[in-house]
Amino acid sequence: MDAFTHMDNHGRVRMVDVGEKSSSQRMAVAEGRVYMQQETFERIMNQAIYKGNVIETARLAGIMAGKKTPDLIPLCHPLQIQHISVDFIPEDAAHSILIRATARVFAQTGVEMEAMTAVSVAALTIYDMCKSVDREMMISEIRLMKKSGGKSGTYIRPEKSG
Repeated sequence: MDAFTHMDNHGRVRMVDVGEKSSSQRMAVAEGRVYMQQETFERIMNQAIYKGNVIETARLAGIMAGKKTPDLIPLCHPLQIQHISVDFIPEDAAHSILIRATARVFAQTGVEMEAMTAVSVAALTIYDMCKSVDREMMISEIRLMKKSGGKSGTYIRPEKSG
């Protein structure tokens, strides 16, 4: 088993030293879903939520959160993010919204946490803006879908079988 990278030989927490790693173009894509009642879904799609445009507010919140990831996740390296996008794919049949965030950076470490933070905060923003209509919303399936760059290369989440 490999040694823990965020602990020293005495069991103390430490930030991983990336100083010797080569900078490279890195990219990460994360996804998550917010499930809701049909009425809530329709109100979001028709921009009929009293607090305002849910999708655009969640997009802005996700982008801002991705940029602030090192302030939220202990030991996460601050990065000069080149790009973060947050997209929303309505899923009529499931009364859900798929959230997809893509982050890019040229750095010595990856942007997986930034993409997942963007998705998480976008989902929480949807919940916050719609909770007066639907307290049963469920945030689910936040996960890394793809990453590229760095020593470990490319990862693509395998499709579910069956």
